[in-house]
Amino acid sequence: MSRIDVHCHYLPDFYRQALIAGGHSEPDGVPFIPEWSEQAALKAMDETGVAKQYLSISSPGVHFGDAAAARALARQVNEEGARLARAHPDRFGFFASTPLPDVQGALEEIRYAYDELGAAGVVFTTNFHGTYLGDDVLEPVYAELDRRHAVLFLHPTSPATNCGADGGYPLPYPRSLMEFLFDTTRSVTHMVVSGVLERYPHIRVIVAHAGAALPVMASRLDLLGRRSTGKPHVIHDALRQLHFDLAGMPTPDALPALLRVADPTRIHYGSDYPFTPLPEIQATASALDTSPELEGDLLDRMKFKNAQELFG
Repeated sequence: MSRIDVHCHYLPDFYRQALIAGGHSEPDGVPFIPEWSEQAALKAMDETGVAKQYLSISSPGVHFGDAAAARALARQVNEEGARLARAHPDRFGFFASTPLPDVQGALEEIRYAYDELGAAGVVFTTNFHGTYLGDDVLEPVYAELDRRHAVLFLHPTSPATNCGADGGYPLPYPRSLMEFLFDTTRSVTHMVVSGVLERYPHIRVIVAHAGAALPVMASRLDLLGRRSTGKPHVIHDALRQLHFDLAGMPTPDALPALLRVADPTRIHYGSDYPFTPLPEIQATASALDTSPELEGDLLDRMKFKNAQELFG
């Protein structure tokens, strides 16, 4: 077993019930909440050659409109993540959830998750009820993450443009299929152009799904960056600084584009379990193992070496 999986999720029963109670029985337009259990996750890891998973809560996160409830649910999922990591220290780590856009609650939870629970990093969705990741309101949170040299995993969520949600234009497919990629591209661009990565260089950011549309739009987005920052290659420079996971069928199209713009020592395996069915995970892993773009040491780097260096 040689893979380290940086993009995978856990859905304990209490979180499933919280999703349903919060109006998310079909999260992001997906018509069901996938089944998950501790033992099923371990079995799936064995079947796909995954040595270790870094678990996170997926979209829509923990904030469903009530800040106090979000604080309580963040604490509960983080304590469960810590329990899993203690029970299986060689198999699980976890990224802590926060009750953002509640900034004070997020700061308290980050401190607790690191100092008391041993979190491996923090997970953000690409927006928090319309607050995108370059927003000034998040500055205290970034300062705390930078101080801790934190790993920050960015997971997409439904866009704040009402596309297919909240009475917006109805879509004939789940928002996770395509809108997730656009929201990732929007939010990371916002981070870069707003100067977040420059102000907080010690945060190690992982972008999901092979960077979404960023690799193929980088030159176009550099025009925006030049107008906003006066720097000619702000997006391309950021893409060399960011980390990326390869969840979501990156071959044969997305991977070559990503490798043209990213640092190959910052590319990681990701399965998106259990939101991606096991046969699709196995097919994607096989495609990566035989990809001509990942020959020699680069394949081992993607599968486990880069993650070992990132997490120590």
